[in-house]
Amino acid sequence: MNSFEISPTTARRLAITAQRLAGSPPSANTPDTILDVLQQIRCLQLDPIRAVERTQYLVLWSRLGQYERDHLHQLAYEDGALFEYWAHAASIVLTEDYPLHEYHMRGYGRGQTGSAWSRRLFKWVQDNEAFRQYILRELDQRGPLLTQQFEDQSKVPWESSGWSSGRTVAYMLDYLWTTGEILVARRDGLKRWWDLSHRVLPAETPAGGWSPTAVTRDAILKAIRALGIGRVRDIKQHFIEGRYPELDTVLPELVASGQLVPGTVRGWDETEPWYLHRDDLPLLADIEAGDWQGRTTLLSPFDNLIRNRDRTELMWDFYYRIEIYVPKAKRQYGYYVLPILHGDKLVGRVDSRMDRKKKVYNVAQVYLEPEVVVDEALSTAVSGTLADLGQFLGAKKVTYDKAVPRPFRA
Repeated sequence: MNSFEISPTTARRLAITAQRLAGSPPSANTPDTILDVLQQIRCLQLDPIRAVERTQYLVLWSRLGQYERDHLHQLAYEDGALFEYWAHAASIVLTEDYPLHEYHMRGYGRGQTGSAWSRRLFKWVQDNEAFRQYILRELDQRGPLLTQQFEDQSKVPWESSGWSSGRTVAYMLDYLWTTGEILVARRDGLKRWWDLSHRVLPAETPAGGWSPTAVTRDAILKAIRALGIGRVRDIKQHFIEGRYPELDTVLPELVASGQLVPGTVRGWDETEPWYLHRDDLPLLADIEAGDWQGRTTLLSPFDNLIRNRDRTELMWDFYYRIEIYVPKAKRQYGYYVLPILHGDKLVGRVDSRMDRKKKVYNVAQVYLEPEVVVDEALSTAVSGTLADLGQFLGAKKVTYDKAVPRPFRA
């Protein structure tokens, strides 16, 4: 197949399947099931907000259902199959993708990132070389260490009148993490234990030093597999967001070699092509033949499927913004609202919180999109999903505010 023309429904199903959100969750509950998901979606964003649950755990629950959080910890901090680094945001990434991330580490260490803020940080580090060496020496002799175990030995303090003041040690650690000189050896909740990278990464970690062309080629192919279907702008904003050094040159070569297949989606943005990985052509054929099964689940605000808000609005006609920084009186939906995926549609959102002291998962409201009709299949699926999430969170019971429509109460 040299090109394709598909319906919006097929495009949505490709994207959902690529994100491991189609069909039934796997029955196995092992570290390998988590690793299998990561090898498809490529990165798992980290975020400290725990109004319901931290996003790294919610994203996996949406795909796996009931699973052991300790398995993720094992993969990242014991087995070395995963490590913390920057993808589209601070994330858990695959050790097998180390060469892609190492390319960014090299550039950052030379001050070649293009960001004004990063260049300022690079200059500040240069002015504090003795401080940098102190951090590395402490880790070499006593690591792993927590942030608060380092002294501020900077000669030139980080100048800030805002929220970042008084964080000199944290900024130096963040710089050394981004350059790959240090990594997170383990976590205790939000506390990170730092160590030298060669003691964190396993011996079998792939070597870095890849060329810009090799990095771009591999990253494009992995990004499009994770997206299912996407345009150039979608690739740029996914996986290693903004770090495809030769995208304009490499992408046409991938099309010419047949590794990427260009096409159109009827009614969507026909001014630029959509791309599909050739290995997903059998999946496309199955979907077109009607062989596809969805699922009902809730999505983290930072879920890979919806993190690109413009793409989400185009593909699902679903406008979504997180409102954690919006004053309570001005919020439209709630503090930490979870979109509802039902089959191949985003049908609404749930405003809820987990009270960990009382072990109660409280659902404040279920909002549906205007065109959604409530039937037994939808109400049963959503109420069951809420109960399942409550179980995953360790809630003794799920409670519902009076505003929640009765069909959605388990």
